[in-house]
Amino acid sequence: MNKFKEEGNMKNKKVVVFMLMAALMTSMLAGCKKESGVESASDEVEKKYTYTGAAPVTDTKDAKVSILATNSWYTTVDLKEATIVKEVQKRAGVNVDWTLISPTNYTDTVSPMLAAGKDLPDIVLLPDLDPNMTYINSGLFVKLDEYMDYMPNYKKFLEENPTIKSSLTAQDGHIYYVPLTSIPNNYQPCMMYNLPWIEKLGIDQPTTLDEFVEMLRMFRDNDMNGNGDPSDEIPMSVTSSFLPYMFGPAFGLDLVSGFYADDAGKVHYAYAESEDYKDYLAFLNGLYEEGLLEVEFTSLTRDQITERCAQDLTGVTFDYSWQMSTLYSAQYPQYDGTTPIFCGVAPLSGKYEGYYVGRNAVNNIFGVTSGSDNILLAVKFLDYSMGEECQDLYVWGIEGETYVVNADGSRSYTEQAKDNMWFQAYGVNPVCYPSQQSIAGTDVLLAKWHADVDKELVPFVKAPWPFIYATQDEADTVSQYLVDITTYAEEMNVAFITGTEDLANFDTYISTLDSMQMPKILEIRQNQYNRYLEASK
Repeated sequence: MNKFKEEGNMKNKKVVVFMLMAALMTSMLAGCKKESGVESASDEVEKKYTYTGAAPVTDTKDAKVSILATNSWYTTVDLKEATIVKEVQKRAGVNVDWTLISPTNYTDTVSPMLAAGKDLPDIVLLPDLDPNMTYINSGLFVKLDEYMDYMPNYKKFLEENPTIKSSLTAQDGHIYYVPLTSIPNNYQPCMMYNLPWIEKLGIDQPTTLDEFVEMLRMFRDNDMNGNGDPSDEIPMSVTSSFLPYMFGPAFGLDLVSGFYADDAGKVHYAYAESEDYKDYLAFLNGLYEEGLLEVEFTSLTRDQITERCAQDLTGVTFDYSWQMSTLYSAQYPQYDGTTPIFCGVAPLSGKYEGYYVGRNAVNNIFGVTSGSDNILLAVKFLDYSMGEECQDLYVWGIEGETYVVNADGSRSYTEQAKDNMWFQAYGVNPVCYPSQQSIAGTDVLLAKWHADVDKELVPFVKAPWPFIYATQDEADTVSQYLVDITTYAEEMNVAFITGTEDLANFDTYISTLDSMQMPKILEIRQNQYNRYLEASK
């Protein structure tokens, strides 16, 4: 415990340095902004063209915007040469001057560019979500909500996605960024059972913690794989990072997000809930003591679980839904693509009704730089590139080349498009534009049973703690205390589960968290959540 106190002075020094750097950045960026209210010649021209959300976005000959963004994750793919990327520009009537940087070093490359705050492109993909509003407070990006007359696609998107709108609303009430989003409720982490083992036992799929433990015991004590050795079965194979997803909700806890709000809007830290979290730890300690949670659970990897499936050694796992057919079921020689082996199932319930923790939809954000001489053109192009017409392009490509329309009106990818490397080079889901992941586009890549199971699990998915912008004071306090709090909570989590720390000392653990300024962090999270709720009205 003393190490946390001893590190306090060092952390205070780091916070001071951080604040000085932030102040310097603000000063540098303030000197690089274009004078407020002054329109460029380009803006005056673009005002004369009526943009409706459909292509083209301008009638200006040789119109050009510059964009800084990530290149493809595939090193052999250059997105500025990709067909889909070029098609967006062609339809929009805009030439793009691209600066594309590898995603592996994007943050390290772009962060200093933003800190310098000069000679920036018209549109920038930020290296992070600007959680502390560093760039917002520096005036580096324009307030997009003041340009909504030129952003009909984005306006519609925000109206249809109030949760995302709330997350993107800064403390000053303005919206500065356009998001690149993922699917928040589909293909999320879920429990998966070895269905042949369950069928062999002749039992129903468990839905409660008690039924689940009894099934694990049967897996452990019987020759489930039929190899003549009743001792080589491993009842449950789950990486430690997924244990909070798997069991936390049954105890009323979102241990994935850490923070959560109850029905009354009060914010809690799941790892500091004196009754429910203690019950959770006691449950996992019981599994550990019985050998139902393996001794080396903290070091278990997905590759090891995959190998166990290939040898039919395990009965339960927990992972992203995507893996049930593409990875785990595929390890079994009898799998023919039509009948699942490892299959996603409903969450477990205990004292509380179970659910699965989803993810925040916002992955990345684009902003229009306030120093741009082409703000209106950049705003319109950004709006068009995130509209439905372009989203369709990102997912499906071009009819006849990457997809065909079936007799029933559905779509199927062409054989050429099923070649992943070819389709990547073609520009599918380009990360240099604000693309939104598609459920339909994902479904067609998977076995029908898998897509059907995914839809059955969606009602069980619950939103995680939302992304909320922090004020500078909030950010300073959180950075000062939360890292140590999280580290201590993680260490004690493993200690309580494995029994190296007796649960009789749980009250001391809670007291220690309080002494590490947990109440102050909760106060900050409560204020943030209140702002989030206000923005959603």
